[in-house]
Amino acid sequence: MTLLFVFGPPAVGKMTVGREIADASDFRLFHNHHVIEPLLDVFEFETPQFQTLMSEFRQRVLEEAATADIDLVFTLVWALDLPEDAAAMRRHLAPFVEAGRRIVMVELYADLETRLDRNRTPYRLAEKKSKRDLVWSEGNVRDLERIQMNTGVSSPGDEVIAGFPHLRIDNTDRAPEEVAAEVLAWVAASGG
Repeated sequence: MTLLFVFGPPAVGKMTVGREIADASDFRLFHNHHVIEPLLDVFEFETPQFQTLMSEFRQRVLEEAATADIDLVFTLVWALDLPEDAAAMRRHLAPFVEAGRRIVMVELYADLETRLDRNRTPYRLAEKKSKRDLVWSEGNVRDLERIQMNTGVSSPGDEVIAGFPHLRIDNTDRAPEEVAAEVLAWVAASGG
């Protein structure tokens, strides 16, 4: 079984590509907002309660998936430059490592203008009610430019990535199904 971890900045297409991968294969999709959206019904974003439960729920789903016969696509915005995010990623991956599961990483990137356009897509807004306040959502996409969400600059995240097969894709002008097909071909060619 394989964990396919898809990361990159907000609105780069992680969930959309992940859905295409799941629709074209036996992979199941666990995107970051599967946890975020229900918690926002109870707690404000980034409050201590929200952060604790988000981390715990995400971790439990990953632990159970690691012991089940499930190929899983897991999507996340990852601050590569923050040591605490590298530590969190190690925790998230640990159940798969301990269970002897295969882990592969796909990094998506696109320029800010493309991501701001994608931030308004009907599919994104339907799946992520927290993004429907477009003023806030666009501000969030812009604000998160201050952190490193893609490789290319030395970061604490590099040590985590170095332990696994890693594919970096510029999906600026590519259809999600095309990117998904490339990812699935790469996963198959790299032993899975």
